[in-house]
This record gives sequence, C-alpha cells and structure tokens, in this order.
Amino acid sequence: MTTSSISDPWVGCPRPNPAARLRLFCFPYAGGGSSIYGAWWRELPAHTELCAIKLPGREARLREPPFERLTLLVQALATALERWLTKPFAFYGHSLGALVSFELARELRRRGAPSPRHLLLSGRRAPHLPGPAPLHGLPDHEFLAWLRRMGGTPDEVLREPELLALFLPTLRADVAVNEAEPFVPEAALDCPISAFGGIEDERADRAELEAWREHTRGPFRVEMFPGGHFFLRSARQPLLRSIGALLDGAERELPV
Repeated sequence: MTTSSISDPWVGCPRPNPAARLRLFCFPYAGGGSSIYGAWWRELPAHTELCAIKLPGREARLREPPFERLTLLVQALATALERWLTKPFAFYGHSLGALVSFELARELRRRGAPSPRHLLLSGRRAPHLPGPAPLHGLPDHEFLAWLRRMGGTPDEVLREPELLALFLPTLRADVAVNEAEPFVPEAALDCPISAFGGIEDERADRAELEAWREHTRGPFRVEMFPGGHFFLRSARQPLLRSIGALLDGAERELPV
C-alpha cells in the first residue's frame, strides 16, 4: 500500500500517483481548505503527485479547533508529514499558506528532515517585512468589511448567519496564525524560492515579493500575474503553467 492510498487527516491526494518522482504539497490561504487545490493535478506534470494540506477547523475537520499560533501549527505539520517525505517534494502556499510552508521548511531543517526542492510562495510579502495593522482582533463588523474588500469569501457565506458563525472563528484563528508571532531570523534556506503575485494585490506588491530573496541561498525569481490577492483563481492557468515548468526543472535535477 502506498502512502498516497492511506487515509490521512492532514494530507489529501485528489489523484494518487504512485509512480510520481516529486510531491507538491499545497497549503491553503486563511479560511481556505484543501478543496481549493482539488483539480490542480490535471494541469501539473505527470511526474508530480499533488498533496493538499488539510487543516483543522474546516471541511472534513470542521469540528476540530483551528490552530491560533504559527509555531504550534508548524510543529504539528512537521510531525504529520514525516511519513510523506519519502520522495522529493516541493511546497506551494498562497498568502497564509506561503508563510506556513516557509516556516515548515525551516522547522524541517531544524529537525534534520528532508528539505523541499523548491518553495513556491504566492500572495504574501516576505515575513521579515512589517505588516499592516493587525486584523484578527477587529470587531465583527470591521472584520467582515475587510473580508468583503478582499473578495475571497463566497457571498453565500457572508449572507448566511449560520454559515458565518461556523466560518468566522476559523478565519480569525488563521489570521492570528499569520499575525500574532514576531518573525525570528534564521540562516537562509538552500532551496530555490519562487514568489508569485497579483499585479493589483494591495497586500503583497512586487517589492514585498522581491524581499523573499533574502531567505534563500539558491535561485530566486518573482513572477506577476493579472488580478488581485486571489489571482490564483483568476490567473489559474498561467500560474499553473509556471509552477509546472518549475517542477519540471526540479524533476530533471533528481538522480535517475
């Protein structure tokens, strides 16, 4: 039985690929779940197995309390992914997912575990930069106004009090994960970093994405796409073409 065929509370493979030479772990944005990556496998290279991260507090894990601190979440992920790191792998994360995947790469290094072949980070300024005013403690009406401006939450959720009551605690917890702990400097990672952004994204402009360069000793690049913060939806196909090309490059560097 392969790892991919085993039911796992933390990892879901929409299309298991036992012959894959590379795994791509995808980390969701604040309030998002693993389903946002459910169809990505169709547009990724055949040598890649897509592994979507399933976090507590949403979808199948809705009844579990979400994490509210980055350190605790990263430590739990590092332990949960141990059995999945038997093949070379890369991380993709959007917004909060970019921060989580970056900190997870650093936690794996501290544990002496395998490192990602590539970090693919989108929609998130470099973590050492000062951020905007904290959001997770805002009153509900201000927090909801911010959600509407961001445009990532379905209208049916914002209109339905019962859905909103289920959704808000997880989203507040995710935003706390993103904001509550100060950045701790460490040595730069050895793996390449590619940063992706939306041209109209007010939360991560090109200069803030370029600042990720400080966090790798390896190759670094930035690529911008049409759209705002959720360009991973509006510019999905060009984004996946770029990700696929980078994964092809990582696969070519693997031993035969």
